[in-house]
Amino acid sequence: MLLHGYLPAILEGLLLTLRVSAVSLVIACVFGLLGASAKLSGSRAARWAAGAYTTVIRGMPELVLMLLIFYGGQTVINKLAEAQGWDYIDIPPFLAGVLTIGFIFGAYLTETFRGAILAVPKGQAEAATAFGMPRLTVLRRIVLPQMVRHAIPGFSNNWLIMLKASALVSIIGLDDMVHRAGLAAASTRAPFTFYMAVAGIYLLLTSVSIFALSRLEARYSLGVRQVAF
Repeated sequence: MLLHGYLPAILEGLLLTLRVSAVSLVIACVFGLLGASAKLSGSRAARWAAGAYTTVIRGMPELVLMLLIFYGGQTVINKLAEAQGWDYIDIPPFLAGVLTIGFIFGAYLTETFRGAILAVPKGQAEAATAFGMPRLTVLRRIVLPQMVRHAIPGFSNNWLIMLKASALVSIIGLDDMVHRAGLAAASTRAPFTFYMAVAGIYLLLTSVSIFALSRLEARYSLGVRQVAF
């Protein structure tokens, strides 16, 4: 029997892995855009806060941050709840996992988005402003469409790393693909079989992602290379 009959369970865990990755990506993009905006703002305090965020987060291992935020964050929240006379607050592992991964990779996307925004020629935004176009319209119609093209390579790399880093949620009790593979391996005493299967699934996911993102990059670069040539 394929994977000793544990294949359906592994595939259910895969769906959870994909949910964790997708939600974490949205959160990371929000943190990344906020961080990039702060780094490019005229506020010294905002630039300092964004710089501290990216420096600290990128300088610490993801595993340590996952444990620190999950257990430390839960302790802090319940200390505050106790001071207010509230009952114990149990943070769901899914919420803790996606917030942690999104927060971590938001620091990496901050630099990706910041570099992409700086790559857009300032003269175009200045010309649009000179013609009376509102700032939000300039951002939506001039800056963001061009920023996407410059951000895709770095974004793709971060997505691939984040997809693999989603396996970290298994250490905080989330019943994802890796966690289920570990339970199956312990039950059947065949760890190589299950972990090789998980590795193959991750390889398939990253391969599909590379193909899709390369197509997206080619679409946004349509005509740019011809003009440059």
